[in-house]
Amino acid sequence: MKKIKYCRRNLKNGSKSLYKAMKEKYPDIKRKKSDCLGNCKTCKMESFVVVKSKCISAPSPDLLYKRLKKMIG
Repeated sequence: MKKIKYCRRNLKNGSKSLYKAMKEKYPDIKRKKSDCLGNCKTCKMESFVVVKSKCISAPSPDLLYKRLKKMIG
């Protein structure tokens, strides 16, 4: 995993803690914030990021963090 893309709107909806935790734990992984990633239905309901053009989502930032940690290894 080289880069994780974050939606700024999703960060405002509660995913900011995820962003900070990932930045702290995995400083070598690049992060990119975009105004909108085009996943509006997911964005309104869940926390999500985009990794390698694939949307990874979870009902809460904590669960998403756990999924990402599992993907990284």
